[in-house]
Amino acid sequence: MATRDKTQVTALLEELPSFSKQNRGGIFLVIKGPDRGESVRLAEDNAVVYFGSSPACELTLSDKTVSRKHLMAELVGDEVIMRDNNSTNGTFIQGSRFKEITIGFGAEIKLGRTVIKYLPDEEVVEPEPSQQNSFGTLLGGDTKVRQLFQLLQDVAATDATVLIEGETGTGKELIAEEIHNHSHRRDGPFVVFDCGSVPRELIESMLFGHVKGSFTGAITDRKGAFAEAHGGTIFLDEIGEMALDLQPSLLRVLDKRAVKKVGSNTYEKIDVRVVAATNRDLRSEVGKKGFREDLYYRLAVIRVSVPPLRERGSDIPLLVNHFVRGFASGRELNVAPEDMARIQRHSWPGNVRELRNVIERACLLSRGNSINIDDALVEEAAPALGIRTDLPFKEAKGQLVEMFEREYIEDLIRRHKMNLSAAAREAQIDRKHLRELIRKYGLDPRRQDDN
Repeated sequence: MATRDKTQVTALLEELPSFSKQNRGGIFLVIKGPDRGESVRLAEDNAVVYFGSSPACELTLSDKTVSRKHLMAELVGDEVIMRDNNSTNGTFIQGSRFKEITIGFGAEIKLGRTVIKYLPDEEVVEPEPSQQNSFGTLLGGDTKVRQLFQLLQDVAATDATVLIEGETGTGKELIAEEIHNHSHRRDGPFVVFDCGSVPRELIESMLFGHVKGSFTGAITDRKGAFAEAHGGTIFLDEIGEMALDLQPSLLRVLDKRAVKKVGSNTYEKIDVRVVAATNRDLRSEVGKKGFREDLYYRLAVIRVSVPPLRERGSDIPLLVNHFVRGFASGRELNVAPEDMARIQRHSWPGNVRELRNVIERACLLSRGNSINIDDALVEEAAPALGIRTDLPFKEAKGQLVEMFEREYIEDLIRRHKMNLSAAAREAQIDRKHLRELIRKYGLDPRRQDDN
């Protein structure tokens, strides 16, 4: 019999850990009604859960409009089946009454005046640091990085869907590739699909394929990225850029493990491992209704957060020497101690990618046996507005937007002396969004005073 979980369970952790995983099954949380906050866990050893006013139910509800054994949930394989037990007032999902239905994470079920929500059973993962300073082509001696290596080693052996979060330039695509290379799918294809670079009117065709004549220009049948990745891994880069109205199509593919080409009426089975990446805070996007909650849960079966380079400064000499060896073209090039100190002092907003580009230029511009860091690391001669033309367009644009946000919000809250309501009114933005920006850039002076 399933045991009632009295703890307050939330859909998303307030302080997001570096690594997390979803256990099989999930948690039913009462989000509306007299028993709000009560919850019960559905798991392999608690595969059947009853909801109702009877004390015999795993989740006993005090709602007078709920029948004694109103509803049951059963874990069958990886599916959760809900069955109404001939209740007096019925059970509803999205306003429709049902007798039996299969649900996914994020589903909200109404029984009487009570609403329960099905959420993943998330567990914080704290792996032991790997004994190695590398994982395939990835390098790092920092403790958090070596923890990442150990987790990747364990996860690669499974087919679990992985969500990689991290700033631009932290190596998310390399991580996805190494997951593939260390898996049993290593001999299959590794297909990269950048959700942020494909025009929205073409994204379904390029992801799922199309049949001849399905739209103007479709002169032949075409396989999509999912079909091309059959037997291997598909890497969905910049998943946070996918338009909200296109996300249900991706969710159906992840659930069914089958694709329907544009213009077709039939589904084709696919065998792929899905790895997704984003430089956005998808949890925040879910809260702002900018990303589907059920799709987030479906992607974040294993969730890893890649630390930025500024948080792993001890790794910089290791990475610098590795890049110098790679770009020296057979020459013996040295890094002077003062140059290494200067490199370590740099903030590296573009992370490892920026460091790699700078070292490549320093090697090409080398003088004698020393790399030329003076000409390679140009910190002062930036164009107007601080635009970085030495970075990819999207990355340079992102840095400029962040600089604008920080300076705008900092001046705004200073003038209004942290009166968020007045500041939000003047800026004509939502107060909650303003609070998120303040937290994002660490601009709350009260917290600084406490520290």
